[in-house]
Amino acid sequence: MLGRIPRSNATLPTQEILLRLATFQWNGRRHVGIVSADAKFVKPLDLSREEASSGVLAVINRAANLQALLNSNTSDLSVADIKLEAPIPMPRRNIFCVGRNYHAHAKELSASVFKDNTADPESWPIVFTKVPECVVGPNDNVVLPGAASEQIDYESELAVVIGTGGKNISKAQAMSHVFGYTIVNDVTARDVQMRHQQWDLGKSFDTFCPMGPWVVTADELDGTRTRVRGWVNGELRQDGQTTDLIFDIPTLIETCSRGITLYPGDIIATGTPAGVGMGLKPPQYLKAGDTVRIEIDGIGVIENRFV
Repeated sequence: MLGRIPRSNATLPTQEILLRLATFQWNGRRHVGIVSADAKFVKPLDLSREEASSGVLAVINRAANLQALLNSNTSDLSVADIKLEAPIPMPRRNIFCVGRNYHAHAKELSASVFKDNTADPESWPIVFTKVPECVVGPNDNVVLPGAASEQIDYESELAVVIGTGGKNISKAQAMSHVFGYTIVNDVTARDVQMRHQQWDLGKSFDTFCPMGPWVVTADELDGTRTRVRGWVNGELRQDGQTTDLIFDIPTLIETCSRGITLYPGDIIATGTPAGVGMGLKPPQYLKAGDTVRIEIDGIGVIENRFV
C-alpha cells in the first residue's frame, strides 16, 4: 500500500500530505499528480505520456514508491489552472455496480416499480455493470439522451478502486486489496432500466458516469465509515453513511471476485443512499440545466450539469 510522503517546496510547507491522486489536463497533455492536503495544488508525477494516458491506473500498475515518481522538473500547479479528469479516464473494463445497497434506499424503491420484484435485497448483492466509455470527469457535462429516455436519475456513490487483484477473495482479506476510493454518479435512465429488466443499457449511456475528483488512498480514508451526500440544484436530496450499507465493502469484494479475477484498477460502485428522483413522490427526474453535486467526506466533490 502506498503511504504518505513528505512534501517540501516553495509552495507548500514541509508536511505529510493527504494522498490524493488526480488525473488532469495541463499544457496540452494528460498528467497524473499528487493533490495537496488543502486541495489547492497538484504536483505532477514523472510518468511518460503513454503511462499518463491511463491516469491513476498507471500508478496502481507500477505499485511504485511515489517519492521516486515526483517530477522535479515541474513546480506545483494550481488546481484552478488545470482541468481535472476522471482519475481513471478509461477503466480497463466495465465498472462493477451494486444496486439497492442502503437500507433506506431499498425501502424507498420497494414502493416504486420495483415493488413486484420478489427477490430479497438483503439475501445477495444486486450487481450490474456500466461500460467504461460512459466515464467523464468530475465537472464535465452529462448529456441527456433525448428521445431514448425521459426519466434520468442521479445516484451518489462511493466507489472502491482495487489495487491488488485476485480471485475468490475472502471478506477477511478483502480490504488489503483496496487501493483507494473515489466518487461516482451512477446516472440512470429509469425507463430504459425497467424496459429491459437487465440494467446495463439504462446505466451506460455516454457520459453517464461522472467520476472524481481524484482517488484517495485507503490508508488515508476508511471507506467503511464515511458520509455520502447529493444535491440537485442546491437542494440536499441524499445523505447517508456507509455504515448503513446492507452489504459492506469486504462482502462486495468477496462477491465480485467469486469465480472472477479482479484486476488492479477495477472499480466497484457501492450503491446509493435514499433520496433518488425515482423514490420521491411524485418522482422528480433530471432535465436540461439541472446540476448534481456529490460530496463524500474525506474525498471531495464532483458537480455536473445536465445538458
